Amino acid sequence: MSSRDPARAPSRREALALTAAATVSAGCASRPSPSPSPGPSGTTPAPTRPGARLPLALAVHPTRAPGLTAGRGLLADVRDGGPVTWEQLGGTGGRARVVRGASGSDRDAVLAVRDDPDAIAVVRADALDPGVAALPVDGRDPVTEPGGYPVTVASDEGPGTVVTTLWAGDIMLGRRVGEGIARARDPALPFSRTGRRLAAADLTVGNLECTLSRAGPPTQGGDSFAADPAVLGALRGAGFDVLTLANNHLGDFGPQALRRTVRAVREAGFAVTGAGENLAAAREPAVVRARGVRFGILAFNAIGETPAAGRTTPGAVRLRMPPRTGPLNASDLAALEASVREVRGRVDVVVVCPHWGQQYTHRPVSEQHTVARRLVDAGADAVIASHPHWVQGMELYRDRLVAHSLGNFVFDMDFSRQVRQGVVLELVFWGARAMAARLLPVRIGDDHVPYFLGAGSGEAREILADVWRASGEPFA
Repeated sequence: MSSRDPARAPSRREALALTAAATVSAGCASRPSPSPSPGPSGTTPAPTRPGARLPLALAVHPTRAPGLTAGRGLLADVRDGGPVTWEQLGGTGGRARVVRGASGSDRDAVLAVRDDPDAIAVVRADALDPGVAALPVDGRDPVTEPGGYPVTVASDEGPGTVVTTLWAGDIMLGRRVGEGIARARDPALPFSRTGRRLAAADLTVGNLECTLSRAGPPTQGGDSFAADPAVLGALRGAGFDVLTLANNHLGDFGPQALRRTVRAVREAGFAVTGAGENLAAAREPAVVRARGVRFGILAFNAIGETPAAGRTTPGAVRLRMPPRTGPLNASDLAALEASVREVRGRVDVVVVCPHWGQQYTHRPVSEQHTVARRLVDAGADAVIASHPHWVQGMELYRDRLVAHSLGNFVFDMDFSRQVRQGVVLELVFWGARAMAARLLPVRIGDDHVPYFLGAGSGEAREILADVWRASGEPFA
């Protein structure tokens, strides 16, 4: 965790024992490698050194990955071209198609797996593609635990520093969630079943979708969300480092409450982005360092309701776009692109967090694809979004991941199954290079307290199926 006492967090292995993850390996093998020159934070790619090793990974299609695992003997069989069934890996579906690349190319093998859910290949970990998943072997993950992985090959370069990041969806700590906190006299109640897992990451980010002040009258009636500022200590205890504030509920109790909320969040030690005292402050990225890698995070609100920040007035960064705030506004989008380009020059990794889309659907509106691609073209390494209250699909553009909605993380909605379901997205980096994206399915309990679902559970598979059905290639 970028600004956390490491003595509080469990080891990664302990944390993984608390929940199973659905895996979608993501890498950058098909795009240019990061520049070898030092970045603004002083990070550099792993130096060439004698004796460096890389994992030899089992690559499968992302829709196949949940719950699958292998032993080194089975990996050797696949490497040698022997037959393997999905049942041997813990799944269903009969015999897998073992593929090899033309002239032994790991890249070609990855592309073959990406195109065929029945295919499997053995490749060096540095060939992993955003559209494939790498399976654990003998209980070790090749991306998160390259040093302890049991099957490796010699390489000019090692994997570099492993950085784990977690991204949560909407966090609403007012209304009935707040009533539950008050009854329990425990601001940490909403994170009592997820905090250890969240705190085990090197960087944890969430969208705080409520104000922390009632300094003015409610602006959205019964849908005005305000929480006790004591929840900030609970968010810190759960491991959150960055809170994005660009959403349609930050302004629920007026401009003075908005100012007080932003100030309180900053004073509690969080990095903040997306809202502020004025437009210049709202546009400032949250810049944080995790294991030597500098992350720049930006956020914007496309839903309205919270006022747009002005030159001298408080509010959120705004992008006008369908379905809520009119046609896609070229000036707003150009300003966001400029923000991405600016932060790109001073960090190693850029992530943009939109608050956008249609509520209560798994399908993104078409403009979400347009905006995400423009932001990637401007320099974003990932686009990770919220607001629809349901999970939505994912896509890859220029090998950068776009997650259109993570769904709810903490909320008091209970009128449908889907509003009580979400995912936490884990992005794993080797240095500044994104290597894996793992979807951790979440269920919100009757007490409005979320918990992680095991990868093999029926509801976890249901949530992931909703994501895949709404996704583009290669996740569809």
